[in-house]
Amino acid sequence: MIENLPGDSVLNQEAFLFGVATSAFQIEGAVGERRPCIWDAFCREPGKIRDGSNGDIACDHVARSEADLDLLAWLGVDAYRFSINWARFLDEQGRIDPRGLAFYDRLLDGLAERGIKPFVTLYHWELPQHLEARGGWLERDTAARFRDYAALAATRLGDRVEAWATLNEPWCSAWLGYGNGIHAPGRTGLGAYRKAGHHLLLAHGMALEALRSESKSVPVGIVLNDSPCLPASDQPEDADAARIAEAFHYRWFLEPVLAGRYPGLADELPEAQQPPIRPGDLACIGAPIDYLGLNYYTVERYRAGGPLGFEAEPPQGTTSDMGWAVDPDGLRHLLEELAERYELPPVYICENGIALRDECVDGVVDDPRRAAYLRDHLLALDEALRAGVDVRGYFHWSLLDNFEWAEGYTKRFGLVWVDYDTLERVPKGSAHALRQWLGARPGIRRGTP
Repeated sequence: MIENLPGDSVLNQEAFLFGVATSAFQIEGAVGERRPCIWDAFCREPGKIRDGSNGDIACDHVARSEADLDLLAWLGVDAYRFSINWARFLDEQGRIDPRGLAFYDRLLDGLAERGIKPFVTLYHWELPQHLEARGGWLERDTAARFRDYAALAATRLGDRVEAWATLNEPWCSAWLGYGNGIHAPGRTGLGAYRKAGHHLLLAHGMALEALRSESKSVPVGIVLNDSPCLPASDQPEDADAARIAEAFHYRWFLEPVLAGRYPGLADELPEAQQPPIRPGDLACIGAPIDYLGLNYYTVERYRAGGPLGFEAEPPQGTTSDMGWAVDPDGLRHLLEELAERYELPPVYICENGIALRDECVDGVVDDPRRAAYLRDHLLALDEALRAGVDVRGYFHWSLLDNFEWAEGYTKRFGLVWVDYDTLERVPKGSAHALRQWLGARPGIRRGTP
């Protein structure tokens, strides 16, 4: 059950948005109806995906979108966060693909029919492969191509979008894709990490301007991931290591967006690792956003050591199937710390969820740990709201079990079980618990089971 939330909590008020989230490559499938993206190529490299799988079919969402929209209505959510696959929406010449446009038209119209607000992300890691062949995010021109894509999306779809997000987790795209190479496109190097990261942030700034020009009344933000970086001990050197890790990873993307500057760590980097800043870049990147999306899953602890000055400690206490520490209070800590450090715009929690080893037995998926995880994180969020942090909504990750990037189909985050052989959907116990709780809120819609 999802219970014990105070009756006077903002979370119980109609104005607070509750939703669920997905991303295009992880659920859409229909690979033959779009151009290749970097994840298609990466999946075909031996050993890159844990179970050797790919996103060719995924959850077959393109073909089953009406049924999935009915699941959203049944849950009773206010909003749905999804991404557009750049390689489905545009062709190699930057022209709109009629098939991709028709699919996203149907999706937006279906959400409108069900009274569900669309929060649309333009980039959830699906860089078209033809752009990667020209250098990908290591090339400044990719940011300009992203700006053009954003403008076309706003022109054709913006009349039905509740809010735009330019990028999802650019840290993941830059560090995992170009730094340590465990995600697509699999490049490595600290210099590549900084260059790709800067061009991603520049793409955000350019797209922000384009979206506001073509879709004037729709709020625009960016979605960043963050984890509190804590020292492994009370020793000063571990406290320093935690601060360095925080600047190296998460503040590297927060500071330019919220303050128009890179962390002080940038001044200490060798020239080969400096971001390729040109005049006007930081003003473009740091232009005011209408909201900040935050993805929170865990906390991290660091000790001094290693070539970068910090080393991660193994997680403590209860962990998820991803091996991440489960720490609901970390969400409160993160929100309150960010509100103290920056002048924050309104905030949305755009992803929060847990991977578990779920099993479907006789058509039933019992996942009490997920329902408890959701409850405990909502309680932590309530504490941050009471402390004055301006959070406007919460999106659970994810609606469906799906392709979990380098983990393939081995990890299940969904509120809804997906049988990858038959593609049958089965709402888990956590989905029923969330539906029951949402149904008690004022003004909620209720779909048919």
